[in-house]
Amino acid sequence: MRRRHAYGAVGLGVVTVATSVLLAGTAFAANTAPDPATGESAATAAVRSQALVPGTPCSVTAKACVDLDSQRAWLINDGVVTRGPVNVASGGKTEPTPVGHDLHVYLKDIDHVSGESFTNGVADPMPYSVFFEDGGIAFHEGDPEAASGGCIHLATDDAKAWYDYLQLGDAVQVVKASEELEARGQSYDGPTYGFGGVRAWEAEHSGADDSGSGDS
Repeated sequence: MRRRHAYGAVGLGVVTVATSVLLAGTAFAANTAPDPATGESAATAAVRSQALVPGTPCSVTAKACVDLDSQRAWLINDGVVTRGPVNVASGGKTEPTPVGHDLHVYLKDIDHVSGESFTNGVADPMPYSVFFEDGGIAFHEGDPEAASGGCIHLATDDAKAWYDYLQLGDAVQVVKASEELEARGQSYDGPTYGFGGVRAWEAEHSGADDSGSGDS
């Protein structure tokens, strides 16, 4: 189950504060109907028909790429990496970050606070939040060595870069490199970019093998 973050005073169709930017409605709803032959959604099939950005498991249409296997992320412009790979932490086993091939930025809030996570009764801050998936899933500043409640944790400088670069409607892809390469008929020999915080967290809390892939 994914952790949901409240939007406070920002409604789903109205911008109410200067530091928040919101895209109303569900203008970027993905086509999730599976292909009877392959089981893939139309969105997934479309992405996998495109070339990969060199050094990443995402296609050339992505503006931001996350690999859940290696716990790394990239910013991309016209098929070229402009920042990354950087270390991130995604959701843990109980609240995994979902894979998505046709996600889009729909809200930016530089001073967002969580509606689910509290410390000593005070809502935890989520600075430089860039929301891209239902359920309040966002890129935001957080410990890249600690599993999140489904969001993507970025170090401070990286979170600022993600916030500054990504704009409403920009395409985001969250994938597992092992699955992407296999689907494209390519070999995968394990996380090629190292492993991040979430696997260390899983190893500590569940005895999982560090050498494995990300959330399953």
